[in-house]
Amino acid sequence: MTRWFREGGWYLVLDVVSLGIASPIPFAHAAVRLKRPLSILWPVLYAAAVTALLIAVEPAETRTDNTVGGLIIGLMVVAFCHLLWVRRQVWPATPAQSADPAMAEALAARQRRAESRRIVAEDPALARDLRIGRPDLRTGYDDGGLVDLGSAPAALIAEVCGIDLETAGRIVETRQARPYDTVDDVFTWADVPYALWERVRERGVVVR
Repeated sequence: MTRWFREGGWYLVLDVVSLGIASPIPFAHAAVRLKRPLSILWPVLYAAAVTALLIAVEPAETRTDNTVGGLIIGLMVVAFCHLLWVRRQVWPATPAQSADPAMAEALAARQRRAESRRIVAEDPALARDLRIGRPDLRTGYDDGGLVDLGSAPAALIAEVCGIDLETAGRIVETRQARPYDTVDDVFTWADVPYALWERVRERGVVVR
């Protein structure tokens, strides 16, 4: 129960306890953890919804209790359902054990990649010391199979991400003129085909 609460369960508890009023808080936390451009809109939109709800509640004499209650419950339910999905994005669920060794190894590698990404986001200096994303310069730390799109050679990017060498070459050429800040920058600036985005996002990282 403690682990569930720590790994995003508090998102749901806060939403229910506050009747949705505090929902922008967990969405803001998720946006910081995920570091995806669209995720930044979540807390903004819910904050706007909460503000609009509070304004609507003010003239109570012009509204029935049922109307106000319906608006509050509606906000809470919508936020709760959205947070269920968001929580799985921030803390991907993985089975404790797997009868298939290959499956267990793949899931363990995914967890290591998630941990390595947290190090990159929270402590870039440590990420550089551990050579996260640079298996060609490995120091002994297992990052789960990541590649640094901001410094790794094209051949390594192609191999780790499972993409063609031409696309990997564009990634390298583009960063020389315009260094990347996030993985999402690569998709637009280097003109990476949409079909390859998930491969690059799954294995790519930018160590600043």
